[in-house]
Amino acid sequence: MSKQSKWLEKMTRRPLGPGAMVEDLLECSGMSQGDLAAKIGVSRATISRLINARQVLTPDMALRLGRYFGNGARIWLALQQQVDEWELLHADQTKYQFIEPQRLAA
Repeated sequence: MSKQSKWLEKMTRRPLGPGAMVEDLLECSGMSQGDLAAKIGVSRATISRLINARQVLTPDMALRLGRYFGNGARIWLALQQQVDEWELLHADQTKYQFIEPQRLAA
Protein backbone atom coordinates (compact mmCIF):
# COMPACT_ATOMS: atom_id res chain seq x y z
CA MET A 1 0.00 0.00 0.00
CA SER A 2 1.38 3.43 -0.94
CA LYS A 3 1.92 6.25 1.56
CA GLN A 4 -0.99 8.15 0.03
CA SER A 5 -3.26 5.10 0.33
CA LYS A 6 -2.33 4.71 4.00
CA TRP A 7 -3.02 8.40 4.56
CA LEU A 8 -6.39 8.20 2.78
CA GLU A 9 -7.34 5.07 4.70
CA LYS A 10 -6.79 6.89 8.02
CA MET A 11 -8.94 9.85 6.95
CA THR A 12 -12.41 9.61 8.46
CA ARG A 13 -13.93 12.28 6.23
CA ARG A 14 -14.22 12.03 2.47
CA PRO A 15 -11.68 14.35 0.80
CA LEU A 16 -13.01 17.38 -1.03
CA GLY A 17 -13.40 16.58 -4.67
CA PRO A 18 -13.04 18.66 -7.80
CA GLY A 19 -16.55 20.05 -7.39
CA ALA A 20 -15.53 21.83 -4.19
CA MET A 21 -12.65 23.46 -6.04
CA VAL A 22 -14.95 24.54 -8.87
CA GLU A 23 -17.35 26.03 -6.32
CA ASP A 24 -14.52 27.96 -4.63
CA LEU A 25 -13.23 29.28 -7.94
CA LEU A 26 -16.72 30.41 -8.93
CA GLU A 27 -17.20 32.19 -5.60
CA CYS A 28 -13.82 33.94 -5.88
CA SER A 29 -14.50 35.10 -9.43
CA GLY A 30 -18.15 36.05 -8.93
CA MET A 31 -19.05 33.79 -11.84
CA SER A 32 -22.23 31.70 -11.89
CA GLN A 33 -22.50 28.02 -12.68
CA GLY A 34 -24.27 28.97 -15.89
CA ASP A 35 -21.45 31.33 -16.88
CA LEU A 36 -18.84 28.60 -16.42
CA ALA A 37 -20.98 26.05 -18.23
CA ALA A 38 -21.33 28.33 -21.25
CA LYS A 39 -17.60 29.06 -21.33
CA ILE A 40 -16.59 25.38 -21.29
CA GLY A 41 -19.41 24.00 -23.43
CA VAL A 42 -21.45 21.95 -20.95
CA SER A 43 -24.85 22.39 -19.32
CA ARG A 44 -25.40 24.28 -16.09
CA ALA A 45 -26.88 21.07 -14.68
CA THR A 46 -23.58 19.28 -15.35
CA ILE A 47 -21.69 21.91 -13.34
CA SER A 48 -24.27 21.70 -10.56
CA ARG A 49 -24.01 17.90 -10.37
CA LEU A 50 -20.21 18.13 -10.21
CA ILE A 51 -20.28 20.77 -7.45
CA ASN A 52 -22.81 18.79 -5.43
CA ALA A 53 -20.84 15.53 -5.81
CA ARG A 54 -23.63 13.83 -7.73
CA GLN A 55 -21.39 13.34 -10.76
CA VAL A 56 -17.76 12.26 -10.93
CA LEU A 57 -15.25 14.26 -12.87
CA THR A 58 -14.56 12.72 -16.27
CA PRO A 59 -11.31 13.14 -18.21
CA ASP A 60 -13.26 15.30 -20.68
CA MET A 61 -14.42 17.62 -17.90
CA ALA A 62 -10.89 17.70 -16.43
CA LEU A 63 -9.56 18.90 -19.77
CA ARG A 64 -12.29 21.53 -20.11
CA LEU A 65 -11.71 22.88 -16.59
CA GLY A 66 -7.94 22.69 -16.96
CA ARG A 67 -8.00 24.65 -20.20
CA TYR A 68 -10.38 27.27 -18.85
CA PHE A 69 -8.67 27.82 -15.48
CA GLY A 70 -5.19 27.42 -16.99
CA ASN A 71 -4.00 24.73 -14.60
CA GLY A 72 -4.24 21.66 -16.84
CA ALA A 73 -6.24 18.48 -16.49
CA ARG A 74 -3.84 16.71 -14.11
CA ILE A 75 -4.85 18.63 -10.96
CA TRP A 76 -8.52 17.96 -11.61
CA LEU A 77 -7.91 14.26 -12.25
CA ALA A 78 -5.80 14.02 -9.08
CA LEU A 79 -8.61 15.48 -6.98
CA GLN A 80 -11.06 12.95 -8.40
CA GLN A 81 -8.57 10.12 -7.90
CA GLN A 82 -8.23 10.98 -4.20
CA VAL A 83 -12.00 10.81 -3.75
CA ASP A 84 -12.24 7.55 -5.72
CA GLU A 85 -9.45 5.92 -3.73
CA TRP A 86 -10.86 7.10 -0.39
CA GLU A 87 -14.26 5.65 -1.27
CA LEU A 88 -12.67 2.37 -2.31
CA LEU A 89 -10.61 2.14 0.90
CA HIS A 90 -13.69 2.82 3.02
CA ALA A 91 -15.99 0.44 1.16
CA ASP A 92 -16.74 -3.15 2.11
CA GLN A 93 -13.46 -4.99 1.52
CA THR A 94 -14.80 -8.50 2.09
CA LYS A 95 -15.33 -9.12 -1.62
CA TYR A 96 -11.58 -8.69 -2.18
CA GLN A 97 -10.30 -10.87 0.66
CA PHE A 98 -10.06 -13.99 -1.47
CA ILE A 99 -7.50 -12.36 -3.78
CA GLU A 100 -4.00 -13.53 -2.94
CA PRO A 101 -1.06 -11.33 -3.97
CA GLN A 102 1.02 -12.88 -6.71
CA ARG A 103 4.51 -13.84 -5.62
CA LEU A 104 7.01 -13.13 -8.36
CA ALA A 105 10.14 -15.24 -8.61
CA ALA A 106 13.35 -13.32 -8.01
